[in-house]
Amino acid sequence: MKKRVVIAGGGTGGHLYPGIALARALIRNDMDIEISFVGTQKGLEAKVLPQEGFDLKTILSAGLFGKKKIARWVSWCKLPISTAQSMSFLLRKRPGLVVGVGGYASGPLVLSAWVLRIPILIHEQNCIPGMTNKWLGKIADKIAVSFKDSSAMFPKEKVEVTGNMIREEFCKPKEEFPQNNGPFRVLVLGGSQGAHSINMAMVEALQFLSQQKLDLHITHQTGETDLEMVNMQYKKNHFPADVRPFIDDIEDQYRKASLVICRAGATTLAEVTACGKMSILVPFPHATHNHQVKNARILEAANAGEIVLDEELSGLRIAKSIIQAMEEPKRLKIMEENSYKLGNRDATEKVRLLCMELLEETYSKSGRTKKLQGNYVLSCF
Repeated sequence: MKKRVVIAGGGTGGHLYPGIALARALIRNDMDIEISFVGTQKGLEAKVLPQEGFDLKTILSAGLFGKKKIARWVSWCKLPISTAQSMSFLLRKRPGLVVGVGGYASGPLVLSAWVLRIPILIHEQNCIPGMTNKWLGKIADKIAVSFKDSSAMFPKEKVEVTGNMIREEFCKPKEEFPQNNGPFRVLVLGGSQGAHSINMAMVEALQFLSQQKLDLHITHQTGETDLEMVNMQYKKNHFPADVRPFIDDIEDQYRKASLVICRAGATTLAEVTACGKMSILVPFPHATHNHQVKNARILEAANAGEIVLDEELSGLRIAKSIIQAMEEPKRLKIMEENSYKLGNRDATEKVRLLCMELLEETYSKSGRTKKLQGNYVLSCF
């Protein structure tokens, strides 16, 4: 009998890619596992999952927190529909386990799993948990967290510190990374949808980097909106650059990079530290509970990256950081080593083992081993 795994989630790459990492790990250890994803039609999952070879079931769901009055009421109206869709889907799939790691689909799926008495494991990526995961932690059987500081915000008997799940490609030993004997390579990321403030700062920085032009190569993920404008500015200033709306071979670009300029989402930081790269961190200023600043402070405290707040961001500020990294190779190497030490390259395996442990415990307690053998349902958000 096929072991069925349902991974619900996405919205942004920060939620989607940990789910993909866990899905791959489960398949790698058991080829009989059948995996489907649940997410929304508007999320990144609708584009990425077909390319990854996974099926996607969409539900009608939206965030409830951080919305204005009308948008919040619309989201509340969608909740009964998304819950009904989730219940129906889980009943058809005969779940054995639900794992949630955030995103719009997490609430309806985990709530439905609780109603149906399906075992639940949730994964919190950020240093400061969101309201949804705080609430879901009350009904979850196990809670995996990326940062030790998060443990205090959940029932202590349920919590395990695992780190944030990342794909296998990021977990290669540093010795296998290509030697960069060419230009100083800067990787610029603004998240899966790009970041306008980072895009504008990089465009402005070009005028201050004219003397370094021949020794620089920039790979820049802009998002769809700013793609044409940013690309035009690199060409206008005759800068060697690879400008894309979205970088599919991101693990390869990380390994080639000498410096990463990025937001401070939990998944981005997990990837940066797994690869051992120095980073210039520009936290998203509107993140819930300002959690990206708190994420970034952990790297700053370890001397693995430096923080530039969004309100302080400018072309001159970014250019100075790039020039300093180019001119101080010893400092760069120390920060790379510190970053690599922070990397949790075994996080995905730790969460996978937690899933298997919870399943085994549940089967022995419930007496449903024969009925549910080989029948897993995993919902990752």
